Amino acid sequence: MKLRSKRYKNIQAKSEYNKEHQLSEAVKKVKETASVKFDETVDLAINLGIDPKKQDQAVRGSVSLPFGSGKKVRILVLTRGEKDKEARDAGADYVGFEEYIEKIKQGWLDFDIVVATPDVMSEVGKLGKILGTKGLMPSPKTGTVTFDIGSTVKSLKAGRIQYKTDKTGNVHVIVGKVSFDVDKIEKNILTVVSELQKVKPATVKGQFFRSLTLSSTMGPGYKLDLKETTEAARKES
Repeated sequence: MKLRSKRYKNIQAKSEYNKEHQLSEAVKKVKETASVKFDETVDLAINLGIDPKKQDQAVRGSVSLPFGSGKKVRILVLTRGEKDKEARDAGADYVGFEEYIEKIKQGWLDFDIVVATPDVMSEVGKLGKILGTKGLMPSPKTGTVTFDIGSTVKSLKAGRIQYKTDKTGNVHVIVGKVSFDVDKIEKNILTVVSELQKVKPATVKGQFFRSLTLSSTMGPGYKLDLKETTEAARKES
């Protein structure tokens, strides 16, 4: 029989899997049940009423969180020429082309986001089997294939996050840290939900949002009241 820690048992006792919570209540509970020594990440899991097998129902893009994600992202910029300096001045962690293409082929993946200029994408595209499987391939849909390198790097550093539906129609995004004030986490959540409302595929029929679940890295999940949260998000638009 598998033994459970005291912390795990305490968290389980506070879990309310089938109950929907008002947004502010859920955020407070996530903060209260964060019980480890590090500053846990707050995650929002969104189940969408799409058919993930249909390409025209795929949901993918990026959104700037008003209070940032609290996560320090390592950005790799793949480019040549004058954009090299622009990327460095904007705060990119790694900048270059040939040397990083080779490093990635050899298994190096010590970065969180890849930004590339359109002129090098023919070569970057050859890394699809490596970057694609890790969700790191640059894409125009997420704004990571662009000549506007400076502002892109700055916005990503400031808290712009990327989102993408997985094979089961779920979107997982970071909406802050448990050390954030309640109102800041709420604002980030509403910004994400509002963004998804705007990019709802035209071919999706019926209920678009099926569930919204908030949790910390090591804590239990709390379902959000769908009606309250989505209506509040519409007012944010």
